[in-house]
Amino acid sequence: MTEKERCFAYLDGRLADFAALSDQVWEYAETAFHEDKSAEVLAAALEAEGFTVERGVAGISTAFTATWGSGKPVIGFLGEYDALSGLSQVGGETQHNPIQAGAPGHGCGHNLLGAGSLAAAVATRRAMIEGRRSGTLIYFGCPAEEGGSGKTFMAREGLFDSLDAALAWHPSAGCRVSTEESLANYQVLYRFYGKAAHAAGDPFRGRSALDAVELMNTGVQYLREHIPSTARIHYAITDTGGYSPNVVQAYASVLYLMRMAHVEELPELYERVNDIAKGAALMTGTRVEIDFIKACSDLVNNWPMNRLVQLNLELVGGVKATEEEKAFGRELRKSYTDEDGEPYNEDISPLAEAASTGGGSTDIGDVSKICPTGYVYMSTKPIGTPGHSWQTNTCGKTSYAHKGMIAAAKVMTGTALDLIDHPELIEEMWRVHREEQPPYVCPIPGDVQPRPITNLR
Repeated sequence: MTEKERCFAYLDGRLADFAALSDQVWEYAETAFHEDKSAEVLAAALEAEGFTVERGVAGISTAFTATWGSGKPVIGFLGEYDALSGLSQVGGETQHNPIQAGAPGHGCGHNLLGAGSLAAAVATRRAMIEGRRSGTLIYFGCPAEEGGSGKTFMAREGLFDSLDAALAWHPSAGCRVSTEESLANYQVLYRFYGKAAHAAGDPFRGRSALDAVELMNTGVQYLREHIPSTARIHYAITDTGGYSPNVVQAYASVLYLMRMAHVEELPELYERVNDIAKGAALMTGTRVEIDFIKACSDLVNNWPMNRLVQLNLELVGGVKATEEEKAFGRELRKSYTDEDGEPYNEDISPLAEAASTGGGSTDIGDVSKICPTGYVYMSTKPIGTPGHSWQTNTCGKTSYAHKGMIAAAKVMTGTALDLIDHPELIEEMWRVHREEQPPYVCPIPGDVQPRPITNLR
């Protein structure tokens, strides 16, 4: 049995332990910057495994680091644990059945993500002790990936600057190395202030903040024709000014998310949207406040890292389902598709020959601009399962998802050991990184503080 095979066997032997951690986080289902219980259960588990934990890093109560070892290389494992609002669901059921209507749920599988990265850090530490290797391991407890860009705030404080490499994974409906270059984004709240008045008796005395929001949205709709095809602009009206139509709305607000292929392109788009907001305020006789909430950079590829992660993915192999797990997957698929066929993608995909531009965003992008970053997707749910859905949430406590989580931990552990044993690999990754990436500049202004989007007024 090779050393990696012993590591993989160790992870298999502790599947129940790591699955229990994942399930605890699943049950807490805490949203961005509110992950107090989730962060603590992971931090305490790492302390029990011999890591030194620092809580509340980067000024965020639910962010932490867990460090073991000393010297070079310094390998980071990225963990997440935030849930999404409104996706409560009983685990392991194939019909929509909220535990509590409107409550949060793990509709992106971050319970698995956090526990899987933790498992990789623990297994790598064990192999380093047995092999008398030197080096430093750091598990990063990263809050608020959904809507808060916790890693970007952490990056602004220099938490990732010491890393030689970072490793991450994400639950998925397939097994492959990430080669997408995600979109950078800005999230901005526009608050409009007007004047209340009786909408029938003296509407001429009123100035409608809701009219301003609607005009802004209309203006941005016309802007969409004149921006690159890869750009995205989304919005949510967060306050309509009340529910009385006979009152001119004195306050209204709208939250915008602007995305571009490269973070350097966002300031221009941001200013164009700001001008539309100011124009809407001018047309309605209202006042607008522009509140920058957060940002994150685009995810970039490091191809030497991609190839190394692919080798370890091929060594680990895909995630195989039992007949019982397949029956669950077939039944769940009926909730979102009429297609038949095998419910799970159990095999691994070959490494893509070139990068592609994805439609989403992730704050891992900021880490990838600081150091070479490996990112793998591992199968934890049936083919075609919608992201950010109750279907993804219901898969989060299944045996198949737990197996996918452990498989991801194996890939990251194997990659980490290769980096530790072969410093020339790190040198090559950094040569490419320096050639292709300018020095990192955090896209979040220094005076912007992390906060949940559920408390923006």
